[in-house]
Amino acid sequence: MTTSSEVISEKCQEGAIRCIFFSEFHHIAGPKITLQVPDNFISKDIFDNVSVYIIPKAQLQRSTITITLKDYKILGFPVKIDDKKYARNAFYFNLCFVFHADARTVQYEPVVKKMSDFLMALEIENCFLSASDDKTRLAEMLAQVMQDLNLNRMCTLTVCVHFLEGTMTSHLKVVKLAPEPKPVLDHQVPIFLENRETFQSDQWDLTTQQVLPYIDGFNHVARIAAEADVENNLVKSCVQNLVYYGIVTLIPIFQYSNVYAATPKLKQLANDIKLQERCIAYASKLSRQPAYFRDIYRMYSNMTHGISMKDLCQRLNPQNLRINERRLVQFGLIEGLIRRVYNYPVLLPGASCSEEAKTNPIYKYFTGTYSIDEICCNTNQSAAQIEDIIDRDLNVVVIWK
Repeated sequence: MTTSSEVISEKCQEGAIRCIFFSEFHHIAGPKITLQVPDNFISKDIFDNVSVYIIPKAQLQRSTITITLKDYKILGFPVKIDDKKYARNAFYFNLCFVFHADARTVQYEPVVKKMSDFLMALEIENCFLSASDDKTRLAEMLAQVMQDLNLNRMCTLTVCVHFLEGTMTSHLKVVKLAPEPKPVLDHQVPIFLENRETFQSDQWDLTTQQVLPYIDGFNHVARIAAEADVENNLVKSCVQNLVYYGIVTLIPIFQYSNVYAATPKLKQLANDIKLQERCIAYASKLSRQPAYFRDIYRMYSNMTHGISMKDLCQRLNPQNLRINERRLVQFGLIEGLIRRVYNYPVLLPGASCSEEAKTNPIYKYFTGTYSIDEICCNTNQSAAQIEDIIDRDLNVVVIWK
């Protein structure tokens, strides 16, 4: 008997497998569960209610099927093998994983498909599923898969194939799916999280391969689209895909007028030797003469509201300290040691508009919801040109946040 605490525990295990069963179509008895691990987990009554979806019509063959009941969620991938050696000239089966009804199971869909394809190959080569009523090896396989996937999220299956005088192997792995990344914006800058030289560009589609050479940590999305001669929305889709797979991340445009502020994570840099070594290697101008950590830390700690990057460079002169200030900012943003402080121009409500405000379309962006970075990308004007307009109009104020 299952206690309420055990049920709650199972709900908390996102996607934990509660049962695996193998179902096939018998030419006389119809759809049936041939075996399941653990035994008798799915009752005959429950199976009879959903068997039309477990062994479905031809239109649903080789499709991922999810059936949600009151207490269970069943995930399967029905397969049909056409051959005159079978009764009714075809062999139908479905390997199904069973979860709690509330479990998230999308990460198991590739696993169910891959294992079903593996069983289909064994059946075609060796009649592994249909040749005998003794399903001991299959039962051992299902028990192994359930145990290994629940404990380690991966499993390796090896089966002797007499016809081939060898073995067939399949590697199963449950890949944790990341949440869908946020939409990519024109003014954001993609930057590689790993060394570019280790990146295999031929693994990606042609559009992504066309975009990759322009990802340098400084080009924003709109510029990449222009230089790569690729439609803007396609570039955004490519970059969003690279973010999803952890190849790149997004940082703000670098300009010397930018303002940055240290985050609480900067304390970690003071205590983490490995992080310090990576920071020094990344931000130093020359690898043979690296910068001193104390100088790097001093630059980070002096980043605060009201001090632009230009002001900081004039005061501390990073060139003399052997620091590449642009890469210093990149590393700080990637690791969360600093954050960008954005500036949002606002046209004061009720202010008498100047002639320029009435005629210049850029004023429509002075609402407090567009940063200067966004305005630059939308209008193809530089930050200096926009700041000059703001400085001339006393009715425009800038909010920093």
